[in-house]
Amino acid sequence: MINKYISEAIFLARQSIDKHQGGPFGAIIVKDNHVIGRGTNQVTHHNDPTAHAEIEAIRDACRNIQSFSLEGCTLYTSSEPCPMCLSAIYWARIDTVLFANTYEQASQIGFDDQFIFKELHLAHKDKHIFISQIKDKAILNDAHDVFSAWEKSQSKQSY
Repeated sequence: MINKYISEAIFLARQSIDKHQGGPFGAIIVKDNHVIGRGTNQVTHHNDPTAHAEIEAIRDACRNIQSFSLEGCTLYTSSEPCPMCLSAIYWARIDTVLFANTYEQASQIGFDDQFIFKELHLAHKDKHIFISQIKDKAILNDAHDVFSAWEKSQSKQSY
């Protein structure tokens, strides 16, 4: 079954190229031996830098099962997930990720995520993008009040 699912992810990657939708990436999500989500890279097609195959597959699977949790699922992807996709995989609670191409192979064709991986470990002051907490007390109090309201809410749905 693993070969069937990874082959489908690779087929979707090829389709992405053939349809000029984005990069050469495809992903599927499987639960209980059923494909519940599919995605191809749609970055250039949608002008959306977050429209990676894994993200598209997560969105599709969540819509299809009407849940934000993909516990018990396996994601099969044509290439090792980038930092953004890996984070989304964790947020979605996917149990297993199986991939074909590696980071190194993706890097050789122009998809190099090493810069992002390195940036994630830097202190804010050392990052290439300016990142800083707002210092205004009134703003910080308002922001804290929102968190307090969430914490006290009887209707919140934890995720």
